[in-house]
Amino acid sequence: MVKQLTFKGDKKPKKRKRTATGIEDHDDSRVPNEETALIKASQSQVDDDDSWVTADAPTDVVGPIIFALPSDEPTCLACDANGKVFASQLENIVEGNLATAEPHDVRQVWVANKIAGVEGFSFKGHHGRYLGCDKFGHLSAIKEAISPEETFLCIPSPDTPDTFSIQTQRETFLTIAELSDTNTPEIRGDAESISFNTTFRIRMQARYKPKLKANKEEKAREKISRKQLEEAVGRRLDDDEARKLKKARREGNFYEAVLDHRVKGKHDKFASC
Repeated sequence: MVKQLTFKGDKKPKKRKRTATGIEDHDDSRVPNEETALIKASQSQVDDDDSWVTADAPTDVVGPIIFALPSDEPTCLACDANGKVFASQLENIVEGNLATAEPHDVRQVWVANKIAGVEGFSFKGHHGRYLGCDKFGHLSAIKEAISPEETFLCIPSPDTPDTFSIQTQRETFLTIAELSDTNTPEIRGDAESISFNTTFRIRMQARYKPKLKANKEEKAREKISRKQLEEAVGRRLDDDEARKLKKARREGNFYEAVLDHRVKGKHDKFASC
């Protein structure tokens, strides 16, 4: 599910904090529930990642994206509320490097989706209508449903890594043409071959990138605080015990290790009586 789009500088809503309960002996049957809660907490950190990264492969192209254009001035593909497609100036960019570009206007953002049953993508604009290209190469975003004109392929560029040529179903390509009387180029969909002007860089939100998301989820699963470990076991832990539990979490036998430490804790308590 695509989340509400956020931009740099937007204030994030404060999350309600729950007070921690005292550390007491817990019922062993609660261990899986506690572990699930920890995983969900870690997962929420991944889902809240609103940074932007570059798509490396067609399989990356999903969720909110921008098409950074190979124009003289940094621009990207955008559309207005009437479906007119135009090149929009990029403001959130470092030293003109398109690999750092981020949107500052919702009109610059398209939601990419793989179309079921066919080899192609659809790109929905901020107003709920799809990017399309007619037989004359004219681009617009006025259709509420997907047809062949609203279906595109993302073909990796053979010469420039991490860039794509966007191909229509008529086997033409989206391209730019620099205009002498303006700093923004014209965008059309009638190029017959791949060239520098058809080479677009796709920027996307990090949380939707499959490889990056998997790596962050794995790291999030491995990250657990001393306090969380002690709450799971139900008592204070020494450094060696905490280290062993963190290792068990990485290796996938966390439940068994927690139960072992709980049993050990109960034995120690009775031995001291």
